[in-house]
Amino acid sequence: MMSRRTFASAAALGAAVIAAPALRAQPKLEKSKIAIAVGGKAGFYYLPLTISEQLGFFKAEGLDVEISDFAGGSRSLQALVGGSADVVAGAYEHTINMQSKNQFIQEFVLMGRAPQIAMGISTKGMPGYKTPADLRGKKIGVSAPGSSTNMVANLVLSRAGVKASEVSFVGVGTSAGALAALRSGQIDAMSNIDPVMTMLEQKGDIRIISDTRTLKGTLDVFGGPMPAACFYSHADFVQKNPNTCQALTNAIVHGLKWLQTAGPSDIIKTVPESYLLGDRGLYLASFNKVREAISLDGVIAEEGTRTALKALESFDPAIKADKITLSRTFTNEFARRAKDRFKA
Repeated sequence: MMSRRTFASAAALGAAVIAAPALRAQPKLEKSKIAIAVGGKAGFYYLPLTISEQLGFFKAEGLDVEISDFAGGSRSLQALVGGSADVVAGAYEHTINMQSKNQFIQEFVLMGRAPQIAMGISTKGMPGYKTPADLRGKKIGVSAPGSSTNMVANLVLSRAGVKASEVSFVGVGTSAGALAALRSGQIDAMSNIDPVMTMLEQKGDIRIISDTRTLKGTLDVFGGPMPAACFYSHADFVQKNPNTCQALTNAIVHGLKWLQTAGPSDIIKTVPESYLLGDRGLYLASFNKVREAISLDGVIAEEGTRTALKALESFDPAIKADKITLSRTFTNEFARRAKDRFKA
């Protein structure tokens, strides 16, 4: 008769034998050490990246990620172009901008299904504000010139007949520096992400004039769904490293699934203390405002890519819709596999 201990050992050995083929069948990563560039990691715009990092989802996929944080999306894009980053956590519209310059980069997993960017004017600096036309000649804070916050500001201004050349854009980052720039009067208005914008709004420092932190607000501003934060890289990197891109996508979709059921206390326990900007209550109020903007499954909607192209073309003369092949700016191949795996 087999003893309980012997039986347990035999069962463990059997489980290992069964598991072994699955381990051997796991695709080998073409590149396990990955440099990721991001512009403003502490913002909710990139919360899925932080969650996946903090909870070890990248490591679970066999990845060793090194994340470099820059002041804004345009700076992280420069890191990719310059060769110091393999992948960028950034705004989808950069894929369109770069294709207009005959450089092909490709989105492969979506983190945000709305831009989460709000634009507001300083209540102290512009008490007589009436329309966006009043911003002509003013200083407008953005995370970094050329970033998605800059793009939203350009869109709002262009609809009021104000050219980008008629204002001054000032890079202020996405955290404490942005709060200080607005409150000290260095800028007259700001286009930025949460938690910064909610903190300024609730303290009465800013009056919101354009808001894409909700799906409805995004529809009002853009006229359709607008994809936002994503992972993108050079198209040839995605083609040559499919297993690595799948592993990166798996980690992000795992994080997206976790966020669907996470409560406020779960978020607070997971993100670094510095992200709270000294006010837990306002941080959580900000999260509740943008929660629906987070992607559910990493898949980008084709309609959203058309919305992005239309928006960019409306104020950027360098963007010509008939010269852009949208199908080359994204792929849902990896996100769909990850969605099936995690049932996101």
